[in-house]
Amino acid sequence: MKIIIVGAGEIGRHMALSLSNDSHSICVIEADEQIATELDRRLDARVLNGDGSSVNTLLDAGAPECDLFFALTSDNNINLVSSSIAKSLGAGQSICRAHPGLQREDFLFDFRSHFQIDYLFSSERLASVELAKFVRNPDAPLVEEIARGYIELQQIEIPEDCKMAGKPLSELAFPPRVRIGAIIRDGESWIPSATDELKGGDRITLFGEPSRLHEMAVQLTNDGKGQEANVVIFGGGEYGFSLAQNLESWNCRIRIFESDAERCAELTDSLTKATVLNADATSLSELKEERVGDADFFIATSTVDEDNVMTCLQAHSLGTKHCLTLIHRADYADALMDFSDDIGIRAAVSPRDATRRDLMRFITSDRWHLLQKLDVGELIEASVDVGSPAAGAHVKEIEWPPDCILVALLHGIRAMVPSADDKIVAGDHLYAVVSPKAKKSFLKLVSA
Repeated sequence: MKIIIVGAGEIGRHMALSLSNDSHSICVIEADEQIATELDRRLDARVLNGDGSSVNTLLDAGAPECDLFFALTSDNNINLVSSSIAKSLGAGQSICRAHPGLQREDFLFDFRSHFQIDYLFSSERLASVELAKFVRNPDAPLVEEIARGYIELQQIEIPEDCKMAGKPLSELAFPPRVRIGAIIRDGESWIPSATDELKGGDRITLFGEPSRLHEMAVQLTNDGKGQEANVVIFGGGEYGFSLAQNLESWNCRIRIFESDAERCAELTDSLTKATVLNADATSLSELKEERVGDADFFIATSTVDEDNVMTCLQAHSLGTKHCLTLIHRADYADALMDFSDDIGIRAAVSPRDATRRDLMRFITSDRWHLLQKLDVGELIEASVDVGSPAAGAHVKEIEWPPDCILVALLHGIRAMVPSADDKIVAGDHLYAVVSPKAKKSFLKLVSA
C-alpha cells in the first residue's frame, strides 16, 4: 500500500517504523527539520521536511496516488486541513487525529463529513477507552468499541443458574438493539440463529450501546441492579476527563483528584456524576484521608509516568482492589506488566500502543477493514457502495449469507445495532461477524 504520514511525533514515528518493515511504500512529512533528518536516517522510507497542510508538499509526497493518508500531528488545524486537501487530491482514505475537545463537539458539527475525513480519532479517547474496559467488565476476556465508539462488544460468561438459559433466543426479552454475535460452548463456537439456546457456562459475545449491554449483563448474570464500582481517577487532564465521561454512563461512583483549582471548576461544570477533589494524589496522607484504600479501582491518568506508577503503588498498599495506569512511554508499559503481580498494577495502557492498534485495522483491503478476530470468524467493517445489492434495501429484505450476523450500522454520525426495519443507504458502514465462508458473500452484498 502507498501510505503518507503527516507528523513524526511519538505516534507518527512509531507507525512509520512499523509499516516500513511490512513492504509498504511510506512517505513521512515532518515540519521539524531536525526530527525529519533523524527519521530519514532510521527509516527505510521517504521523508519530507515540510508543511503537511501545503498543497505543494502533498503533491510532492504523492497524495493523489496514496491509499492511506494519516494526519498525526498534535495540531488540529494542520490535521484537518491536510486530511481534507489530501482527500480532494485523490487519496484513498484519510485518517485524522484530533484533540478530544473537537470530538466532543461532534454533535454540534460533523467535522468528519465537512473535511471529507474517513476516520476522526483522539489518542486521549482511545487510551481512556482501554482503561474503561477494565472497569466496565473486569472479568471479561474481550471488550472493544466499534462504530466510532457508540457500539461496544463484550464477552461475558453465562452462570449455571441463569434464568434466560434453556429458551430460544427469539423468545428472550433482550434490551432494545442488543445482539448476540457468537456463542462459545465446550470448546466449540458458532454464530447463533434465533433458535439457539443459552446454557450455563456459555461464553457469549454481545453488541450494543454500553448502557444497554450493562442492562443485558445484569439480566444474564442475575445480579440485581449490579454493584456500583467505586472508582478513583488521578489527574483531571484530557485523559482523566475522557475516562470519567466514559464511565458516567456506567454504574460507578467516580472521584477525580486534580491539584489545579481552575481545572477542578471546569471538570465540575462538564461532568454530571463525578466528584472532583482539589487534592494532590501523590500525597499519601491525602489518599488516606479520602479512603482510597476502599476503592475498587484506582486509575492514574496524569502526564507524568513516574507519578502515575507511584500513586498506583501507594493505592495498592492502602488496599485498593485494582490499580490501572496510563504510561506515555510504551516501553515502560511493557516493563511494568512483567512485574504486575509483584507491584499490584493490573494494567498499564500506552496511548501510543492504543492508537497503533486502532489504526492498524486500516492496513488491509480498501473495501473492508478487519476489526477483530473472534473464535467464530472475524468482525469486519465495510462501506456500502452506490449500486450495491444492499444500498436502498431494508435489513429484512436482504438475503444475508449463513454464518453472518449484522451487529452495527453507522449512518453519518448515527450508530446503532440495526433492526429488521432499518434501511441501508449507500455510504453507510456495516459491521458484521462473519465466518471465513460467509465473508465473500457478505462483501458482494455491499459492493457494486
